Amino acid sequence: MRKLPGLSAMKVFEVVGQTRSFTRAAERLNLTQSAVSKQIKSLEDDIREPLIIRRHHRLELTPAGAALLETVQQAFHDIETSLRGIADKQNRNRLRINVPATFARRWLMPRLADLRRTLPDIDLSIGTEAADSLAERGLLDCAIRFGDGEWPTLDASLLISEEHIAVAAPGLVDGRPLATPADLAQFTFLHVLAAPDQRYLTWRHWLDAAGFPELDTSHGLEFDVLDLAIEAARAGLGVTIADRSMVAADLAAGTLRQLFDIAVDGHESYWLVTRPRAVVSPPLAAFRTWLFAQAGRAG
Repeated sequence: MRKLPGLSAMKVFEVVGQTRSFTRAAERLNLTQSAVSKQIKSLEDDIREPLIIRRHHRLELTPAGAALLETVQQAFHDIETSLRGIADKQNRNRLRINVPATFARRWLMPRLADLRRTLPDIDLSIGTEAADSLAERGLLDCAIRFGDGEWPTLDASLLISEEHIAVAAPGLVDGRPLATPADLAQFTFLHVLAAPDQRYLTWRHWLDAAGFPELDTSHGLEFDVLDLAIEAARAGLGVTIADRSMVAADLAAGTLRQLFDIAVDGHESYWLVTRPRAVVSPPLAAFRTWLFAQAGRAG
């Protein structure tokens, strides 16, 4: 028999390690703070090693605690994965996919009604967590990734190529002079961040193509996802550069207007990615065919 501490103590330790607080852990677990503290003390006694350093305002993990937390989190993930796999055998038509948040809201969601009509037997589980992956033992069946198509451990098929255009709410630009792109300087520029301290260069590329590379776009608002920049433009807060496929519905509805007849091919695209050499289930094959038909491409 394996001599291991109880699973309940392990779960309490995981939550304490995540929150670094007995109080917040107790709230999450619906326990008293005293009960949480006793579970941790019992676990430390069992393994004869301190796991947590109790500071005045915050808890810190010892090296042993950090190592155990990583192991416990992976173990609980593996258990959850196994249990879901067993449960999913009851629904072989469920597909688990992961997609970028902007793509999910602006491209996939408006098409889900058609998916239900076309493939009524397929059930989707849609996630947008950027860290989710197609690891060998992961739950995902496929994913949509934004990038250059270079993922050495995955098979990638081009789905949508970006085409960047300048857009704004009609109410913002009506009655304002817009003879050339230089006139955009009167508005607030809306930017999308590639990293916390780095913007995507979509404005610079668009202005280069427009023939106005010297226009100063250093000011303005920044957002970590394109969807927020588009929403800000819809709200009349400024002008942004957006992928045409992500604002197609807004352009058709008149809630956004393209400014100037200038479109620039993006340097990155949306790709369908799958595990290499994986057996393609009939539901996944049908979903892939539908997906590429919606994108106007041969899958």
